[in-house]
Amino acid sequence: MTSTRDSHSREPQQDRSRATRQRLLDTAVECLAELGFAATTLTVVAERAGVSRGAAQHHFRTHEELITVALTHIIEAQVADLRAVATTLPPTPRSTEAVLGLLTNLYTGVLFRASLHLWVAASADDKLHAVIVPLERRVGRVAHDVAVELLGVDENVPGVRETVQATLDLARGLGLAALLTDDSARRGRVLHRWAQTLDAILPTTSSAEGAAARGESPAGTNAGGEVLGATRTADRHD
Repeated sequence: MTSTRDSHSREPQQDRSRATRQRLLDTAVECLAELGFAATTLTVVAERAGVSRGAAQHHFRTHEELITVALTHIIEAQVADLRAVATTLPPTPRSTEAVLGLLTNLYTGVLFRASLHLWVAASADDKLHAVIVPLERRVGRVAHDVAVELLGVDENVPGVRETVQATLDLARGLGLAALLTDDSARRGRVLHRWAQTLDAILPTTSSAEGAAARGESPAGTNAGGEVLGATRTADRHD
């Protein structure tokens, strides 16, 4: 039978173990963002985290295991950030430009830099590729849902989904452009112009519902209900 004293003595030890593991994961993400995939070894991570190599190997036996768990850690953090973004703006009215700024910020931080190094590594590593693709799809779905919510648009309108996806692709591209130099000034101008474009072509949920009630096409769509300027998936030629 386990005594109460033994149980209590294990709790601080378990807390220290969890804290050490978390510190190793956080440090691994920082190393990935700063040093890249190949240089983020278990030895380097342990040293930067202030943990002995033996203690690090207690949690992660190999470099591959560390990277795989760190990847999941990154994805979970990105999903949490995305969901947190949805609570940072008032319900109405929302500035499209402010929404674009929040979405773009998701692709300019440490998590995005770390993810980018993993994408490059996964392109030449089948095992890592098999791990990262489904996780990235999950992030993509959450990012899309958050963007739809923040922009207040109706995905039932043909062309809206593709336009939202183009917005996320633009945000990711702007994040890539900021990797080597401070691109904030140009990014601001691009987002300002794209916000104007979205305001002109994207019907909001409220406008779509009102138009439907009146039997009209929502603002920003043609008589067939498609977003003006948007290309239907079936009409695209790759």
